[in-house]
Amino acid sequence: MEVLLISGSTIEEGKLAKGGDKLTGEYQAECAVCWISPEDFEALGSPEKVKVTSRNGKHTVAVNTKCTDAVRQGQVFMPRAIWSNVVIDPDTLSTGSPLYKGAPVNIEPTEDEVLSAEDVVLKVYVGGL
Repeated sequence: MEVLLISGSTIEEGKLAKGGDKLTGEYQAECAVCWISPEDFEALGSPEKVKVTSRNGKHTVAVNTKCTDAVRQGQVFMPRAIWSNVVIDPDTLSTGSPLYKGAPVNIEPTEDEVLSAEDVVLKVYVGGL
């Protein structure tokens, strides 16, 4: 399912990040998540986890799901963290900032493991796990 990814800070994400807790299970529980509208969540079969894939198909990340009325159908929200950064296009379109709001991505149910922040860095940026 193609959707628009909105990324931003949450109060809890900010508190944990500013406190230096980015490698904790608490941070992962807050940030390795994709908020999905009830309509889209149901259309996907109410999955516990989804694989989010960048529009160009080069990068994917598995995250937990949260069904919520806080997002509109056709859009998803992910807290600003390593998990969302994997799938956000780094092209800044000459603005100096990537497209954190409205980036097209694909989501699909998955049984893949939700990786820790450390493992995401090793897999995506270091090239191995």
